[in-house]
Amino acid sequence: MRILSLQSGTSVDGIDVAVVDIDEVDATDRPAVRLTSVLARTVPWSGRTRELLLSAVEGHVLTPADFVRMDTLAGQEFADAAAGAADETGGVELAVSHGQTLHHWVDGGHARGTLQVGQPAWIAERLGVPVLSDVRSADIAAGGEGAPLMGLFDRAWLAGEAAREGRPVATVNLGGIANVQIVEPDGGLIAFDSGPANALIDAAVARATGGLQGQDTDGLLAASGRVEEALLAELLAHPYFTAPVPKSTGRETFDLSVVDAAAERAGVQPDLADLVATLTALTARTVADAVRSSSSRVPSRAIVSGGGTRNPALMRALSAVLGLHGVDVRPSDALGIDADHKESLLFAFIGYLSWHGIPAELPGTPRGRARVLGRLSLTPDAVPGRRLRGVAGLTLAAESAEAVSR
Repeated sequence: MRILSLQSGTSVDGIDVAVVDIDEVDATDRPAVRLTSVLARTVPWSGRTRELLLSAVEGHVLTPADFVRMDTLAGQEFADAAAGAADETGGVELAVSHGQTLHHWVDGGHARGTLQVGQPAWIAERLGVPVLSDVRSADIAAGGEGAPLMGLFDRAWLAGEAAREGRPVATVNLGGIANVQIVEPDGGLIAFDSGPANALIDAAVARATGGLQGQDTDGLLAASGRVEEALLAELLAHPYFTAPVPKSTGRETFDLSVVDAAAERAGVQPDLADLVATLTALTARTVADAVRSSSSRVPSRAIVSGGGTRNPALMRALSAVLGLHGVDVRPSDALGIDADHKESLLFAFIGYLSWHGIPAELPGTPRGRARVLGRLSLTPDAVPGRRLRGVAGLTLAAESAEAVSR
């Protein structure tokens, strides 16, 4: 089955689009599928759409007209990216669009709702195939966290390896928010958001440069700065880091107001390089703490993906902290999975599961309440099964109009 995957991460850098072939393979002990990446790339947002999305992600007030415009423009740009990839690869059978997350509502330590934009009807209209979207809400409605979803992929990918080694294997995704997955030797899974990855670093750089620079390119700022220990201690005191798992978070929790308040309490005003060095240390410390303390045994290794793998300063800091506990840190590229596009493979995998009616078992979901994820947008050519001739030829049988109205 050929599936097209679309998503835009919390950094709003661009649209990750991938085409993935998923095929069943022979396996002796359990059902197995093979994922083959056919195409993977990132398509930049247009300036006006990215500006609207960033305004919403950063909590600015939008009018209903702004929101409709943003949802429509994002949907159209997702559709453009999808159409280019589908044409280039000879067509697809299903598209999965995670969309752009605007807000992940967490209250009382649990997710209550989530909102992604990028109207999928535009994608369905352009491609003429079913489009699966809104892939988190069903799990939240069933009592789960709706995040992180990466554990679905990692359990299928690494459970056999963990069983052979007799030790857990950890994975880390360093997007705007960091999520950690621990695959246990018995097939168990622990998965949760550990806190910020790139979100605070990117926001600090963007604010200091007036938006001219949106990230710590190649980790050069962090490498030239010094960790402000008093500020780091205040940031590590944030209650999220000691909250029990499963848990999920987002940029609505970790924004620059958190950093500014911590700096005020610490009585420091670091320059940009020192601030970025401190925020980089925060990510490394909180991710490492999550990896080493979430299982009864320390994992043998941590496989890292996401944009943060391209930040040498962050990877050095993470390797240094986890290395003290004997955990080998390596990017997923070393195991044949592009660290920049692992999430694209995940969403294609979710599309495959949902299309075949397979519930997604996430660690935060109450036992027995796993749900099939997402909802479908269909065009007439994409409707499965037998179709009627059309509404014009359809007769509604009722005893009387009065009976219908009662």
